[in-house]
Amino acid sequence: MEITTFILIATAIVGFYMAWNIGANDVANSMASAVGAKAITLRQAVIIAGVLTFVGATFVGTHVTDTVRKGILNPYEMGTPMVVIIAFSSALLGASIWIFIATWKGLPVSTTHSIVGALVGTGLISGGSSIIHWGKIWGIIASWVISPLFSAILAFLVFTVIKKIILQKDKSTLMAKRYSPYFIGITFFIIFMSLFLKTPLGERLQISTSNSVLFSLIGACLTGYIGYSIINILTKMGKIQDVEQIFRVLQVLTSCYVAFAHGSNDVANAIGPLAAIRSIAITGEIGTKVQIPLNLLALGGIGIAIGIFTWGYRVIKTVGFRITELTNTRGFCVDFGTATSVLIASKLGLPVSTTHAAVGAVVGVGLARGFDAVDFGVVKNIVISWLVTLPIAAGISAIIFKLLVIGH
Repeated sequence: MEITTFILIATAIVGFYMAWNIGANDVANSMASAVGAKAITLRQAVIIAGVLTFVGATFVGTHVTDTVRKGILNPYEMGTPMVVIIAFSSALLGASIWIFIATWKGLPVSTTHSIVGALVGTGLISGGSSIIHWGKIWGIIASWVISPLFSAILAFLVFTVIKKIILQKDKSTLMAKRYSPYFIGITFFIIFMSLFLKTPLGERLQISTSNSVLFSLIGACLTGYIGYSIINILTKMGKIQDVEQIFRVLQVLTSCYVAFAHGSNDVANAIGPLAAIRSIAITGEIGTKVQIPLNLLALGGIGIAIGIFTWGYRVIKTVGFRITELTNTRGFCVDFGTATSVLIASKLGLPVSTTHAAVGAVVGVGLARGFDAVDFGVVKNIVISWLVTLPIAAGISAIIFKLLVIGH
């Protein structure tokens, strides 16, 4: 077997394993609140998340990526093309091992931070500290505070508003029906903006920022009206009888969106380095930008989907049940807080982690009912896992790199 063919096959397996781990750990970002609030069952959650994540990864996932995820290091100073291939392969495997351990423990960690930490580890060994863009690292450290705090505040405020205008009213179901078009419209506005504004899909459709806002507003108005009509029909049929049933519909919609967005965004954590390896192996050169073919996106999508189907339940149980008790209204606030904070932060160029945002939103909703409503022992373990993600992923990858280089 030629060395190029061997490299392509071996690294495809490692990339698939990384995608599997992403699916197993990150599915909690989208589906934990829906399962915790009993809007859908665990079986339904993994099926829905698996399908939507695959579709998002394959058809909306970015087709062009930086050779190094998030521009974390300079590959030109790492050594020969073969050394770069070994370094990227080690990073993929090292990040995968750490995410596997975290998932086994039921801890939600950032897969983006895992691959970044892994790249730092191999970069330090191959080229020294001078090739690391340390400003990016400080941005990631800042995101440990920015992401959960922003989403926690947003989820807290949204749930507080819902309590005041709906839950605390005598005719709460009537008030929920009255305000449902606004919540539906705002939800879909966020969804449409997330799809169109500064995304690969928006670039392909050549939609400007102003048109993105306009189309999203039109879509929000239409979906608000349609949603209101559907709720009225279901109410007359006896399918909806209280506030929680109304918000159950909204929560399922927001959970589906987060799953779709997760696939389109996080597939690059597995496929980005793999595409760079493939390009270097074929051309013998290190490029600044790499095209990602559809078959690699599909490979990543399949890996993520299988990870969700086989092991996704472990982290879902932690986020959905162990932090705080969730209802459909609280679960809607969690998903809304997560999706909105990720959208705003990413468009402003702020470092953001969907995992951190989701956990922060759950905590924020719990705090809306008081400190006793949140299990801070679970939260402490999750935060510790965030703090050690970068150094542990870096250490594991550095060890793998050294072993492979010695073997090479």
